[in-house]
Amino acid sequence: MSAKSCSHHHGYCHWKKRYRYIFFGALSFIILVLLAIFITWLVLRPSKPSFYLQDASIAQFNFTAGTNLLTAIMQVTVSSRNPNDRIGIYYDKLDAFAVYQEQRITTSTELPTGYQGHNDVVVWSPYLYGAAVPVTPYLSVALDQANAAGLLLVDINVEGRLRWKVGTWTSGTYHIHVSCPAFMGIDHGSGSNGDAPSFHFQHPTWCSVDV
Repeated sequence: MSAKSCSHHHGYCHWKKRYRYIFFGALSFIILVLLAIFITWLVLRPSKPSFYLQDASIAQFNFTAGTNLLTAIMQVTVSSRNPNDRIGIYYDKLDAFAVYQEQRITTSTELPTGYQGHNDVVVWSPYLYGAAVPVTPYLSVALDQANAAGLLLVDINVEGRLRWKVGTWTSGTYHIHVSCPAFMGIDHGSGSNGDAPSFHFQHPTWCSVDV
């Protein structure tokens, strides 16, 4: 609207300027808030959570060579620590499962989720089940080698989604993948039938974490 028109519509031009000031003021405020959050995020630099495999036990680990089927029943104890002093973590979804020789041998067991505060520790002890899981034939060779060495290495994996919390602000969703090596000693001939081997957990281990 021209200056001449504004002289005839003074009230309209006055409100138009006011709305413009309000709009740019609100926009500037939002930009400043987002900039402050971004700077805080850069300064704090959230560290990924640390995971630790505390214990593992194998109740059943049977491989049928003719059909290439593996049945496994395990229980593991995994802990997670949030190492950040000012940043919390929301775990939106977490699933645990076992992997042997890069092959998944159990179904996923869903872990309880929720908020993990600053420097807090959370512990899970899920059971992992795999009933007649199809695997590749070469797994028989790997198991023979493990029996001969008296050592079975099973990877305990945890996958899911998390979000970071800084003050009142919560980040978007990030994928998390955790891999924990479980070293299991094999005791031959100590099972209930005198032939089946039993397994014992050798030592706790730190897990690799990717976020």
